[in-house]
Amino acid sequence: MENIKASKPAVNTFSCSNCGADLKYKPGTEHLNCEYCGAENEIPVTDEAIEELDYFEHLDKSWASEDTLTQSYVKCESCGASSTLEPNISAASCPYCSTPLVIEHIKDESIIQPKSILPFKLDKDTAKGKFTAWINDLWFAPNDLKKAVLNFDSFKGIYIPYWTFDTETHTNYIGERGEYYYVSETYTATEDGKSVTKTRKVRKVRWHPTSGSVQKFFDDLLIVATKSIPTKYADELEPWDLENLVPFDKSYLSGFITEKYQVELDDGFDIAKNAADPEIRNLIKRHIGGDEQRIISKNTEYSDISFKHLLLPIFVSSYKFKDKLYQFLVNGRTGEVQGQRPYSWVKITLASIAALVVIGLVIYLYNILES
Repeated sequence: MENIKASKPAVNTFSCSNCGADLKYKPGTEHLNCEYCGAENEIPVTDEAIEELDYFEHLDKSWASEDTLTQSYVKCESCGASSTLEPNISAASCPYCSTPLVIEHIKDESIIQPKSILPFKLDKDTAKGKFTAWINDLWFAPNDLKKAVLNFDSFKGIYIPYWTFDTETHTNYIGERGEYYYVSETYTATEDGKSVTKTRKVRKVRWHPTSGSVQKFFDDLLIVATKSIPTKYADELEPWDLENLVPFDKSYLSGFITEKYQVELDDGFDIAKNAADPEIRNLIKRHIGGDEQRIISKNTEYSDISFKHLLLPIFVSSYKFKDKLYQFLVNGRTGEVQGQRPYSWVKITLASIAALVVIGLVIYLYNILES
């Protein structure tokens, strides 16, 4: 299938003050770079604070008074992801699934402008190197996998939308505290061909009903706000240096793709509550004490909820290996790589056989030494 030529230019372009050519943000800096004349155009530095927004207030007003950002998006007909295009692109493939994009379907859409952004720190070449090293370090990877990933046509730097939530939690619970005690029991064993009676200590648990409450403040519960990348791998890209967030400036988007929000604010907070739940459960267990704990029921109230909507930098790509699609992500700040990978079952089988041979040899030598 051939890519269809573009009928309109992409957004997020800025002209060089020296020669008029399109500028691109240079990762790790505070300026836009001209690839033609080498001029550097500074991005204005602002001391605007990164503020937390009131959750319920913004739910009630449905974002009516928020600043909006108009961008041109093209939607992938295969995976449904909607993203911008890099400047002056006449043909492109979806970075999430490698499907050719029908660029004639590009259209302008107004979205809520993020309040903050974490700019790219790594350039594309450095990120490619991180991914290549990751491939080389994979255990049980097929020998010809390296050949399959040499084509980086769909390797794109994308600003992925996220929510962060702060919230105070108060949880009432009912549970049981388990305390160990030991009893002696007799059992029959065979020694030298004779049946003998022995005793041993057996651990048991005595359960006591308990109830109580715990409190916990959660700061910056980070929730990916797109369905285009696997949450499992996005979470494993953490930690992010959110202390280096800067107020949103469209200049940082130049030369990169921007993904649309697919997870609404209230849905994002529901996901955040699920993310907080394991820590709340652990807190309850510590509060119950004893040797073992059971949580029979709990009820959590959330208060003082605030949020930020922001963009984080991720290199995204997909590659096909033996007709199967694999997707991977590279943290645009740290170079952390996460993704899907194929396995060589031939290598795994050979390794298993080798391990069994080694175990058999050890047992054989042990028996010889003991005889």
